[in-house]
Amino acid sequence: MFSYLEHILESQDQHEIDRVKENVEKSRKALQTLGYPELTFEDFFSLFLEELDCVIQGKETSISHEELVLRSRDQSISDYVVMFFRFVTSAAIQKRSEFFEPFILGLSNTTVEQFCKSYVEPMGEESDHVHITALSDALGVPIRVVYLDRSSCDTGGVSVNHHDFMPVDGDLPNASGSSEKKNPFIMLLYRPGHYDILYPK
Repeated sequence: MFSYLEHILESQDQHEIDRVKENVEKSRKALQTLGYPELTFEDFFSLFLEELDCVIQGKETSISHEELVLRSRDQSISDYVVMFFRFVTSAAIQKRSEFFEPFILGLSNTTVEQFCKSYVEPMGEESDHVHITALSDALGVPIRVVYLDRSSCDTGGVSVNHHDFMPVDGDLPNASGSSEKKNPFIMLLYRPGHYDILYPK
């Protein structure tokens, strides 16, 4: 959440905000189609959209980078935004259940719907490859996850590997119509139990 909002704050890319808002609306409609009562997710969606609007400068409600950091540390805000991402992820997984089902069965031996209710929507559940794939697809935002790996080094050192999660529909930020592959602007370091933001030098 913070990394994406920070990117928008720095780039001031109104086109990207409009693009992501369209994808948020698609997720809202997907949840409604799946039978979720709007009252179960509406507050989470509203708060995320407010945060998105606040990072665009020149408005009365605009916030600074320091204020973004403070808001991200405020549990009453960050928990709502995390729940927004959890509902978006759940909708994306259920909408493409045929694609995700083999991965889910291999992980939990449960149905897609049960997986979402037990491992995606509740707070405190860890996110893995399935979650990140679905979130990247739903919002159309590429994400790079970097892993430190000791197993591939004979000398006891550490190798650095990464996996890029590219949205399936090709709706990439700042797409210029060219076929060049865009590098993800959100980079995370996977550590057991959580992800840290990485900043390129």
